Amino acid sequence: MKKLDNRLSVITGGGRGIGRAVALAFAREGASVALLARTSAEVERAAAEIAEECGVETLHATCDVSNADEVARAFASVAEKFGRGCDVLVNNAGVAESAPFLKTDQEMWQRHLAINLTGTFLCTRAALPAMLERGWGRVINVASIAGKTGAPYISAYAASKHGVLGLTRSLALEVAAKGVTVNAVCPGYVDTEMTTRALRNIEEKTGRPAADALEAIRRQSPQQRLVTSEEVAAVALLLASDEGRGINGQAINVDGGTVLY
Repeated sequence: MKKLDNRLSVITGGGRGIGRAVALAFAREGASVALLARTSAEVERAAAEIAEECGVETLHATCDVSNADEVARAFASVAEKFGRGCDVLVNNAGVAESAPFLKTDQEMWQRHLAINLTGTFLCTRAALPAMLERGWGRVINVASIAGKTGAPYISAYAASKHGVLGLTRSLALEVAAKGVTVNAVCPGYVDTEMTTRALRNIEEKTGRPAADALEAIRRQSPQQRLVTSEEVAAVALLLASDEGRGINGQAINVDGGTVLY
């Protein structure tokens, strides 16, 4: 028996980076996977690759997680294909932008809250009833160490991720006796396309070479490196498994020791 045999997982932002790595880790352990993302080409390609490698059922659907109607349609398509709701939900879709506070306009602020926080709320609300009915479920929210500490120039992002942790802890207590766990994974800087874009943004806005900015980021970690998507996926896999049933309401750092709480 594999760890996730007969489990159905839904991963948002599943076309690349952490989401794709989580989907692949779950599929290798026997889970069927439904990948949701705003970019159809990426999520379709990821689903096809996972199905071919792992031999599991997959579904891909375009979905803006900040849009309640699109979320409802996506979860309806999951139920239609697989005949039931998901066992494991990974709220990974997100946006990360930086700007000085006084240059953070309301549009940017609302975009972070809508995708990072409201998206987590909407998808969890869509997935939870089936979990409660079965008496088994896992909700895994991909947050950030910025949701614990904050940092200059990321007020909108940090505020949204603090909100994700508040949601995680509150819901975890609400469903603790019902067979469902709710946890968060808090990566530090991850070696993904999102980090590469952030480095390019620094270079464009400040003239500072991206290589220098990358080296500064590495020095923030006691391990002097970026973590990988696969390391984040390994923690998500533990939380999704039966072995992780005693972990609830936690925000687990995957950051090489940068933040110690």
